[in-house]
Amino acid sequence: MDLIFALALSQHLGFEKKYNNFHPHFRMSYDNVIGGVYYNSLGNISVYGGIRREFRDFGLETAMVSGYRDQLTPYVRGTYKDFYVSPAIEGDKVGWVIGYEFVLDK
Repeated sequence: MDLIFALALSQHLGFEKKYNNFHPHFRMSYDNVIGGVYYNSLGNISVYGGIRREFRDFGLETAMVSGYRDQLTPYVRGTYKDFYVSPAIEGDKVGWVIGYEFVLDK
């Protein structure tokens, strides 16, 4: 089992509202199964669980996450080394969250 503590910095593209860009993050992983807790873009604590697949420096995560709209929400996140990108929804708009994650402790 791997445990990490990280700090992610994000930018929200294609949205009108301002969002939190500072995301402390704790993750546990075992084989391809991931789970964790982070401070999300709305200023809430999110808990998630899902699957991560890797190919060389690229990764793809699919999971369910809490902390958005009073229900579990699916999410997809693509990674390249410590960079990430994820689609997001604001009302009827689809935008992107891009960012960089600093792993502070492994």
